[in-house]
Amino acid sequence: MSNVRANRVAEQMKKDLGEIVNQKLKDPRIGFLTITDVDVTNDLQQAKIYVSVLGDEEDKEQTLAALDNASGFIRSEIGRRIRLKKVPEIQFLFDEAFEYGTKIDAILRDLNRE
Repeated sequence: MSNVRANRVAEQMKKDLGEIVNQKLKDPRIGFLTITDVDVTNDLQQAKIYVSVLGDEEDKEQTLAALDNASGFIRSEIGRRIRLKKVPEIQFLFDEAFEYGTKIDAILRDLNRE
């Protein structure tokens, strides 16, 4: 498979995942979340979905558990929207980039004050 195709599938999955999570999932454990990135392997067998969740650690864990619980439904919705022979296995992961950036920003602000 070409890397270009994997990137196109990842971008389409990212778009569709946002719609699925916001409109189709009714689990109260899912808090305010953003799909930040989707990484699909070149053979389209696996997809890592990076999410950012607003809230404390407990909110994050509950949201991740709810997403993992709904992964079968999410895969079937993706399969219905994106016509592929085999829908990639999905894995939800926290995107720590935002928190890391916030931490770096706070450190830089503290250094500027001194």
